[in-house]
Amino acid sequence: MDYLYIVNVEAAIYYEGKFLIIKRSEKEEHAWGLYSLVGGKIDYDEDTSLIMKENLIREVEEEIGIRLDDQLEYIHSTAFKVEDTQVLNVVFLSLSFEGTPFIKSPDEVSEIKWLSNEEIQHSTEIPSWTKQSVQLAAKQLKLTI
Repeated sequence: MDYLYIVNVEAAIYYEGKFLIIKRSEKEEHAWGLYSLVGGKIDYDEDTSLIMKENLIREVEEEIGIRLDDQLEYIHSTAFKVEDTQVLNVVFLSLSFEGTPFIKSPDEVSEIKWLSNEEIQHSTEIPSWTKQSVQLAAKQLKLTI
């Protein structure tokens, strides 16, 4: 069995009672058109000991134009397969950022929404894995729906 993984990082960005959710562009290879947290694949860098956080900060800035504070809190990780490729997905909570989110990379993001945990959990458009990540972030924040 092959144990190589793609590592993906995502940010559960929380601000003024709501989480930032993006709709993935139809140009994306995986999960296009679905709502998710913002993030992306890890790029190799031998000069850092904070590769997940640094990559997440870079991905968020590239996709929605904001700069996350580096005080990111681990929420959870999951694994899934896309065809024959194994993916390790790691989610962090972000409570602080600079800038105003906008669609900086339309090839990756087609929409940005701010939704409460309750709105996310009751949405029929948001996939269960995104709901789970947000629910775990809300639990860490001691929020209830």
